[in-house]
This record gives sequence, C-alpha cells and structure tokens, in this order.
Amino acid sequence: MDTRFIRRTLTKIQQYSGLKYSNDKHDSFWLAEMLRLGILPEGYIYPKESRPIRHLLRKRSHLVRLRTSLITSLQNIIARNGGSYLKANDINVLTTDRVKPLLEGTDDLALAGKVSKDSIDSLTRQIKAIEKAIDGRIHLSSPYNHLLSIPGVGPILGSAIMLETGPVSRFPKVGSYVSYCRKVSTGSFSNEKKKGTGNRKNGNKYLACAYSEAADHARRYDSEERKFFNR
Repeated sequence: MDTRFIRRTLTKIQQYSGLKYSNDKHDSFWLAEMLRLGILPEGYIYPKESRPIRHLLRKRSHLVRLRTSLITSLQNIIARNGGSYLKANDINVLTTDRVKPLLEGTDDLALAGKVSKDSIDSLTRQIKAIEKAIDGRIHLSSPYNHLLSIPGVGPILGSAIMLETGPVSRFPKVGSYVSYCRKVSTGSFSNEKKKGTGNRKNGNKYLACAYSEAADHARRYDSEERKFFNR
C-alpha cells in the first residue's frame, strides 16, 4: 500500500480498535480491512506535475510573511523613537530610502533601520522574481477564473488559491471548504457547552494566508471594502 496514502488517512480513521499490536504490519492489515469494508476515509493526493509551481507559490507566501513581520517591526521602531508613522508602501519603495531620514539622530537607530530596510528590500526583490517567474505560466481554469472578480484577488493570489484547493468537487459542502481554509472558528462542545477551542491547525494554512492577504489588499485598495471595514 502506498505510504503517502497511509500517511494521509491515519489522521481521520478510527485508531486501531481491538488491536493487540501496533506496528507497520498490523496497521497495514487494519487499513486493508477498513478499505474492504468501504469505511476508510481517503485523503487527496495532489498531482505530482503541479507540485513544483505550487511549492514556488508557497515560498512566495513565506517570504511575504517574513517581510510583513520586518515591516511591522520597523514601523514600531519609527513610532517609538520618532513619533511618526510610516506606511508599508513607503517602506517597500525600492528606489527611495524613506526610512533613513527618520532615524538619523542616533547611530544605533540608524543601523537598526538600515538593516531592516535592506532585509525588506531583499525580500521584495525575491518576491518580485518569483512573481515574474510565475507570470504567464498559470492560467486560471473554470470556475477559478471568477476569483479575479473578488476585490483583493489578483492573478498571483488566484493561482495560489486554485493550486492549493485542487478539484473543488472534493469538498461535499461549502462549509467543508471554508473549514479547510481555516476561516471558521473552532470549538469543542459537550451538552451545548463549550469545552475547548478545538483543532485550530486543521486545514490548509496556505489557503488561510492567501485569503487573509486578499482581504488585506481589498481593505487597502478597494473603496467599498474599506468603508465596510471602517464601519
């Protein structure tokens, strides 16, 4: 039996009820018996040919998160020591260093700002290089081409959502997909009382990041979405 198949199904199946031993041999027999009875939940195995470009988009998402953390840190440094606020777009500008004039008073602060700005610029260039490499290689297929009608979703985020989702038919209900995207609250209930927070890490973290990034873009650049957010 394919080891990837076993690994993807172990998290959902009933755990070895009645087995005296737990090892690869007995686990395989247990899985085979459940498969014969038709009660083995099967995990989706992503097509091998599409994995490399999906991993490239995941790397872009990773770099975006790193850059965001550096931008937030630099904004805090400027606010605490300069009493002013610098927008993320001003920090991201590659042609002009708008950070240096705000931290010129102290050598230590100037060095901290320079290191942060250089790191942010380096990540921005790497992100742009990935986006340039992806541009034109992925074409959104139906029904994913409708993603571009959503405020905040462009070709790159649309491609990431399409590749991470795969065939949408594998989700029996809308709620199943929303839960897979980590966009619903988690909770463990007993007798109509909440007992815990549930499994927050169930689902696809890359889809969660893609939709969060889209929401932030919509808030910043779409007037209707910005009014809704402010209200």
